[in-house]
Amino acid sequence: MIPALRDATSNDLPAIASIYEEAVLNGTASYEITPPDLAEMQRRFQAITGQGYPYIVAVDEDGAVAGYAYTSAFRTRPAYRWLVEDSIYIARNGRGKGIGRLLLQELVSRCTALGFRQMVAVIGGASPASVAVHRSCGFRMVGTLNGTGFKHQQWLDTVFMQIALGEGDTSDPDPKGYPGTLFAG
Repeated sequence: MIPALRDATSNDLPAIASIYEEAVLNGTASYEITPPDLAEMQRRFQAITGQGYPYIVAVDEDGAVAGYAYTSAFRTRPAYRWLVEDSIYIARNGRGKGIGRLLLQELVSRCTALGFRQMVAVIGGASPASVAVHRSCGFRMVGTLNGTGFKHQQWLDTVFMQIALGEGDTSDPDPKGYPGTLFAG
């Protein structure tokens, strides 16, 4: 069954925190070493959704959160306001089922509709699965930073991938458009 996608709510945060905890403890997608507690995950959720960025979950037929994804500012300086960074995490038992691709496609669609012009993926550990998901959604490889993280007794590379949204950089953005409202000044 194809999971349903919907906006994440604060009620989803225990499941989101659990998925992220597993990723922090066992994976290389995040360079955090200690998983944040639920209060910190709530703070992060509020910071992202409070600025209007998309934050979505995939729920299985039982209503359980199988994965989540969101976008946030790549950098907070005003000239970057047309660029978002995506983050995707899938529950261990949901991996390899196309959930990541569904979440990423939805993020691309929503961010395009909001007027963003570029999306970047910062892929910790150069995860082959994450690279493949992003490539399947039209992202292109734009660079690799070697040996940027040390986790699980190994040096990790960070891969950057990018996709243009809407008109990308072929026209000037609307200075009164939505992304401009995310930044003061």
